[in-house]
Amino acid sequence: MSVALLASSVPAQEQTQESSQRELHYNQPARHYKGNLHTHSLWSDGDQFPEMIADWYASRDYHFLALTDHNLLSQGERWMKLSKIISRADDGVLTRYRKRFGDGWVQVRGDEDETEVRLKPLSEFRALVEKRGEFLLIPAEEISDKFGKKPIHINATNLAEKIEPQHGDSVRETIQNNLRAIVQHGHQHGREVLPHLNHPNFGYAITAEDIASISAERFFEVYNGHPGVNQLGDDKHVSIETMWDQINAIRRTDLNIPPIMGIATDDSHEYHGKPGSRPGRGWVMVRSEYLTPDHLIQAMNRGDFYSSSGVTLSDVRFDAETRTLSVKIVPDGDATFTTQFIGTTRHAELDEGKVEGEGNPHVHIGAVLNTANGLTANYQLTGDELYVRATITSSKPHHDPSFKDQKQQAWTQPVGWE
Repeated sequence: MSVALLASSVPAQEQTQESSQRELHYNQPARHYKGNLHTHSLWSDGDQFPEMIADWYASRDYHFLALTDHNLLSQGERWMKLSKIISRADDGVLTRYRKRFGDGWVQVRGDEDETEVRLKPLSEFRALVEKRGEFLLIPAEEISDKFGKKPIHINATNLAEKIEPQHGDSVRETIQNNLRAIVQHGHQHGREVLPHLNHPNFGYAITAEDIASISAERFFEVYNGHPGVNQLGDDKHVSIETMWDQINAIRRTDLNIPPIMGIATDDSHEYHGKPGSRPGRGWVMVRSEYLTPDHLIQAMNRGDFYSSSGVTLSDVRFDAETRTLSVKIVPDGDATFTTQFIGTTRHAELDEGKVEGEGNPHVHIGAVLNTANGLTANYQLTGDELYVRATITSSKPHHDPSFKDQKQQAWTQPVGWE
C-alpha cells in the first residue's frame, strides 16, 4: 500500500516527519480487531437510529460493525413516523438522538400529529463515527428468505448493493441460491464479500445435514445473542455448538471438504435496556494487519479469528509442524478458565454420534479430547482427529445473558484437517 501522498507545499522536514508517522501507522504487525457482524436498526426491525447504534459500538472498543438490516441496505431517502419510532423505543428516543448529534443533524418534518424523522443513510452518517485505523462501518444485509414456514437468513457483509432473496424448492436449494448470488455479487463488484448462515435453530428451520451438504457455506453463527433463536436446542433438537461438530464430522468424512467456521454475533435489535436482543453479547476477534473490509474478510477466510461472548484471548495458534493448537487467555480479575479441546476422530459413528460398548475406543462426535485449566492451554493432535477446536469457558457469568446460566466463552476455529 502506497502512503507517500504528500503535498508539495509541505516543507521537506515536515514531509519526512509525516512520512515516518504514516509508515509507523500503516506498517504494524497483525493484531486482533473486535467486530459485530449482525446488527439491526430502524431501517428494518431495530429500535434505534443507525448512527446511534454505530456510536454505541465505537465507544465500547469495537473496531468494526456491519449494519445488517433485513433485505435492504441503508441507502436512499427514508422518513419514519415519530410515533412508530417511539412505539418501538420510548418517549425519550428523539431527545437522546438530538443530544448526541445536535439539532442541526436531526431532520424532522410535519406537524405534531404527523411528525416524521429522516433516517440517515450509511453514506451520510459514517463520517461522524468512523476513524481511520480505529473504527470501521461495513455495508451489509441480512438476506431474509424462507422455504415454506422455515426462516432461512444469510448475512452478506461488504456489499455494493442489496441482494434480493433468491428462494428455492427446498431448504438446501434456498441456501445454495442465496449463496450463489452473494458470491456472484463479489465477483461482479470486485470485492471481498463474506456470507454467513444465521441462527440455524431459529424456528428449527435448518439441520446439521443441510449445512454440511452445502460446500460453499463456510461460516455460520455458533453463538447468536438473540434470546429467541434456541441456542441450546430442546429435547428434540441439539444445541448449536453440538450442531457445529455434527456438521464438521459429516464434512470431514462423507464429503471430504473443509469444516465450517463459527461466528458469534449480537443480532441486536433493542438498544434501550428493555428485554430482547441487545448489543454487546457476542463478537468476532479477527487478526489482520489492516482494518479494512477486504483484509478482515481475507483473514476470516483463512480462519484467522476467534469468536467470543466475553473471554478474550491474547493469542491462538496452530503450529502445522508440531500439529499443536495453543491458546493464551487474558486474565479477568479473579475469573478462572477451563479450555476444552473438542473434536471428532476418524472412528466416530455419524448416524448416532457415538459407538456403544464398554471399553470401545471410539468417541462421540464433538468429544472433549482434553481439558486444561489456567491461562494457557495446548493440544497436540495424534493424527486420528478429523479436526480439533477449543471452547474456553470463564467462571464468570455473561454480563447480559441470552439464556439461563450462561457463562462467558470463546471459540476457536477447527484446525488439523487436510
